[in-house]
Amino acid sequence: MRTRQLGSSDTGLRRSHNEDAHLADDRLGLFVVCDGVGGRRHGEVASQETVEMIWEWVHREAAAIQAAADEARVARRMVVGKPASTGPQIWLGQETIGRLRALVRGALQNACYMVHSMAEVDADFTGMSTTASVVLIAGEVAIIGQVGDSRVYLGRGGEVRQLTEDHTLVNLQIKKGLVTPEQARGRKSQITRAIGLRDFVEVDVTVLPLQLGDRLLLCSDGLHEYLDGAETLIDLFQLDVRDAAPAAIRLANARGGKDNITALFVEVLESSRNC
Repeated sequence: MRTRQLGSSDTGLRRSHNEDAHLADDRLGLFVVCDGVGGRRHGEVASQETVEMIWEWVHREAAAIQAAADEARVARRMVVGKPASTGPQIWLGQETIGRLRALVRGALQNACYMVHSMAEVDADFTGMSTTASVVLIAGEVAIIGQVGDSRVYLGRGGEVRQLTEDHTLVNLQIKKGLVTPEQARGRKSQITRAIGLRDFVEVDVTVLPLQLGDRLLLCSDGLHEYLDGAETLIDLFQLDVRDAAPAAIRLANARGGKDNITALFVEVLESSRNC
């Protein structure tokens, strides 16, 4: 699938340096946002190293990613003339989906092991860690990998929804009914999963079928803590993708800019039938 994207990152108004990192590779179909965990030393090292290691891990499988795109293209051609289904479909076989899921999970777990190993070698890096939200687009699906409390959102048909789950204590409290989402809004919470904090991390991996016009937002909590309602998100998603990320940065800073802010918007321009 052909995409266009624009990412932007800002230190914010209260931090002295930026511990966020992001990556966008349209040709590979890989998009990443990492946020060095606040309060830990060398968060900017953890986030940048993680971005680079995820790219290296996924890039090694570029041929497999292209094969998935070819598989989806062939599957589409086989249904020409048949009644069209409503909504996006998954055109890939379960084996291919399984390989793509394993690729994203492996990229994040390898980064976790390597970042943790840096601290094993050099005590100056002890405790450094980062969140990571990853989107790999291949064969008309998005494979989404999640560790921590950065987020991925989907904009489709005038609606926006969150695709990832925050790995935080407060989110666990919400799930257990101890607090309501309204009570938790704006509350900072300890992260329960992070890249590099230990030598292994559990990774959430989900699969999303895509369609023409879909938009994705990957962002750090320095942005999403200020997205206080659906209308704010919808307003951002309605902007041209080249304007949305800078607008998101301005919004977060206008509302306090307490943390580093990163926003990466991705728009689906063409499906495999046109590529």
